[in-house]
Amino acid sequence: MSVTVRVPAKVNVQLAVGAARPDGFHDLANVFLAVGLYDEVTVTPADELRITCEGPDAGQVPLDRTNLAARAALALAGRRGIEPAVHIHIAKDIPVAGGMAGGSADGAGALLACNTLWQAGASRAELLAICAELGSDVPFSLVGGAALGTGRGEQLRTLEVGGTFHWVFAMADRGLSTPAVFREFDRLGEGLDIPEPVASEELLRALAKGDPDALAAAVSNDLQPAALSLFPELADTLAAGITAGALAALVSGSGPTTAFLARDPESAAKVAETLRSSGTCRTVRMASGPAPGATVLNG
Repeated sequence: MSVTVRVPAKVNVQLAVGAARPDGFHDLANVFLAVGLYDEVTVTPADELRITCEGPDAGQVPLDRTNLAARAALALAGRRGIEPAVHIHIAKDIPVAGGMAGGSADGAGALLACNTLWQAGASRAELLAICAELGSDVPFSLVGGAALGTGRGEQLRTLEVGGTFHWVFAMADRGLSTPAVFREFDRLGEGLDIPEPVASEELLRALAKGDPDALAAAVSNDLQPAALSLFPELADTLAAGITAGALAALVSGSGPTTAFLARDPESAAKVAETLRSSGTCRTVRMASGPAPGATVLNG
């Protein structure tokens, strides 16, 4: 028997970041939108815990117990007194180290898959609590759709979305470390009065209405200056997407993937084609959102 779970990527349509807390984390107002790029996580009984991975950039994915999928299996097994003897196979389609929560998605996917395979009986609330222990983005990967994340991003409030939003994502030719981007955010903010992060009411209304023009006017990412400081070439990618007709362009999360909002599928295809030939990125993908969260496909 095996269980396969499909889990989506995300884009941050707003990422407001507060000053560093004493524990090193930052308070956030993080508006997540799940988009239709998916990893599939399959778990199968085995003699011991092991991980395999296939797909684009699979060679960059750790196959030891630092992988969030492995940590998720260990966390659930520890709570239930189960031996974590399972083979976790990750079929990747979410960009690796791209600011789209691919690792977090795999953690949420493995958690739901193991809960199903082992018939562990963990409730939704318990699964979300384990997700929060694993990382700030992991709970949203389980939930999907659209949500406002507060605290360090793990406290979620589901948001209404009134339509479909069309996106183009440009993958860079190298990665960016999320901790390094936050350190650069702190460095750039030294001596400045950094306000408490709050969600934009205009942005929440735009999501609820399904209005791409209003959403384009409201998207923001407080980590973008830090990402551009560490990876200045991303500015060329952002400019190329706007020139191609994107309604808005921003760094996705901590980067280095850049995200472009388009008015409709035809506009998205034009932006994608222009970006592919621009020489400013490695590869380009199109996806729409909102997309469902972690979903059991079999088992």
